[in-house]
Amino acid sequence: MYIYQQKNWPNFTWDQELISGSLANIRYKQGKLLGKMEGFGFDLQEKATLENLIQDVLKSSEIEGEMLNRDEVRSSIARRLGMEIAGMIPSDRNVDGVVEMMLDATQRYQAKLDTERLFGWHNSLFPTGRSGMYKIIVGNWRNNTKDDPMQVVSGALGKEKVHFQAPDSVVLNKEMLQFTDWFNHDDKTDPIIKAALAHLWFVTIHPFDDGNGRIARAITDMQLARADETTQRFYSLSAQIRLERTAYYSILEKTQRGSLEVTAWLEWFLACYNAALSNTNDTLTRVEQKARFWENSAIFDINNRQKLMLNKLLDGFDGKLNSSKWAKIAKCSQDTAGRDINDLLNRGVLKKEAAGGRSTSYILS
Repeated sequence: MYIYQQKNWPNFTWDQELISGSLANIRYKQGKLLGKMEGFGFDLQEKATLENLIQDVLKSSEIEGEMLNRDEVRSSIARRLGMEIAGMIPSDRNVDGVVEMMLDATQRYQAKLDTERLFGWHNSLFPTGRSGMYKIIVGNWRNNTKDDPMQVVSGALGKEKVHFQAPDSVVLNKEMLQFTDWFNHDDKTDPIIKAALAHLWFVTIHPFDDGNGRIARAITDMQLARADETTQRFYSLSAQIRLERTAYYSILEKTQRGSLEVTAWLEWFLACYNAALSNTNDTLTRVEQKARFWENSAIFDINNRQKLMLNKLLDGFDGKLNSSKWAKIAKCSQDTAGRDINDLLNRGVLKKEAAGGRSTSYILS
């Protein structure tokens, strides 16, 4: 029996005493974090929000096995927030769609969540009407038959393991109206607990052909923005879920096959959220370091190719950066790449790596 087949679905219950300590710790960390951000000033707050939104978009997609281009995500978010940042590039419409959904959820968190809004998010995720090679129903609830149930499966063809089977599509209108009505009204549930319940409830209904996980995480971020009472994002829950992906799927499967007593799910969610708050200190440190870097007078008049490549180095370049990679990534000739690099060497912004070898590589000085 799945959780939605329980007689009292969706009247979740939990042990408030067991989770009260975790909630208190989270509230304390939230207060410290918001206090730290207030001391940052508007410009750094804006940059911190950008960085965490980038993480949310990238990592929520990675959880589903989809790898997006970081530079495209960064540029797409900045354009939509009206931010002037270095090294902006054009972005693919698939990237723009995920970004549009996430920004709508977090920047318009006070607006009600309804069917049309969810259909709009789904359209944004699948602008071609396809998920990979397969045509899917987009901008509407799934419409599968009882003979072809919506299942979450893994394993090779013929050896599939069914992890979850969603409710029949004939009940989706009723189920989703009940969900959005609950989500939009204050029922005195702690707002962080409400985020955890909303996530579980939505992925259990599983109303779309595809994209349910990403939309569930957008709904969760929307509710957390309501809890924080700000459009600024100072942590990324999706980044933490990505780190704990195996445990995430395990606790979801266990909860969806259990009773309406969901204390174990809430404990996991709160622990994950607590870790996300703790790990945001690394993000904020990087934001501060990048802000100081771009204030350096030595780089005030560099070109867009140089801005792009310096951003990649600041974000942690994968492997060794040499002139060939510079030319390929910046889409320029080898001679132009050499001139760009030599200019930054002369300015003292780059330096040659000591190791040397067949191909000279460069790092930030």
